[in-house]
Amino acid sequence: MKRIVSGMRPTGRLHLGNYEGALKNWVRLQDEYECYYFVADWHALTSDYADTSLIKENTLAMVTDWLAAGLDPQKCVIFVQSLVPEHAELHIYFSAVTPLGWLERVPTYKEQRENITDKDLANYAFLGYPVLQAADICMYKAHFVPVGLDQVAHVELTREIVRRFNNFYGDVFPEPGALLTETPKLIGTDGRKMSKSYNNTIELSDSPDAIRAKVRQMITDRTRIRRTDPGHPEDCDVCKVHRMFVPADVADRFDEDCRGAGIGCVDRKKALADAMIEYLGPITERLNYYRNHQDEVRDIMLEGSRRAREEAGRIMADVRRAMNISWE
Repeated sequence: MKRIVSGMRPTGRLHLGNYEGALKNWVRLQDEYECYYFVADWHALTSDYADTSLIKENTLAMVTDWLAAGLDPQKCVIFVQSLVPEHAELHIYFSAVTPLGWLERVPTYKEQRENITDKDLANYAFLGYPVLQAADICMYKAHFVPVGLDQVAHVELTREIVRRFNNFYGDVFPEPGALLTETPKLIGTDGRKMSKSYNNTIELSDSPDAIRAKVRQMITDRTRIRRTDPGHPEDCDVCKVHRMFVPADVADRFDEDCRGAGIGCVDRKKALADAMIEYLGPITERLNYYRNHQDEVRDIMLEGSRRAREEAGRIMADVRRAMNISWE
């Protein structure tokens, strides 16, 4: 089977945007590829180095959500980056062959330096995180990295690093390809993209009551003043999101009723909340189990990290021999 590697920074509980944008795809891919999924806790240090108090807690919470979403440790390797120190070793070797100019031109580097003003990002870790990212991918000789269109540049930088490394030391690593995946933009409760940064999320762990309360806050058709006014579902956040969680014919009927003032905005919000609660039902059931079995979640992380390190050790032995720095 072809091999895939992907990871997430430990930000704690995941929300519907995380699930729709990446996690749901991870669950599907584990049946088609040999998958390595990791908690990128070292990447969290690039910007959150001043306060590391929540990293372990967030790691456990995030992996709990992964398992609830359907990741199966019998089908994929789930591990913690910092428990596989070979990632740091390969990062050093890659950093030796990566020109500074390559890192300074990364679009997200400039963008985040300009937009993130509450943290000091003038550190090497932030500038050099694409090198560590390349090491994460190549550590397992991944064939593909599942990404959205906006992340293709990151994979291309990894390919450039691999080409330069192989030019010096032989064909050690394959050039990973970007496995383009559809990443639908899920609208949050305030009309912006769903994001923890905006505090507008519906979390996978939210109770039915919490989901209903959050949906009631969502923005509807701003031109519809009275219940008897015809609606415009194409301009309504609630209508757009509802369509993502019900069959097309069901959404079409709701849209028609909205345009004819057969239903009001409150009715559509109730329908959306009901659809989300039903959609998250299997995840909620598994989540309740894993929340009550946190020792099992921890064991899954440790066993996955052991398996990942075993594979990483074999590959790093090949890397050292290729670089003529092996003492074996």
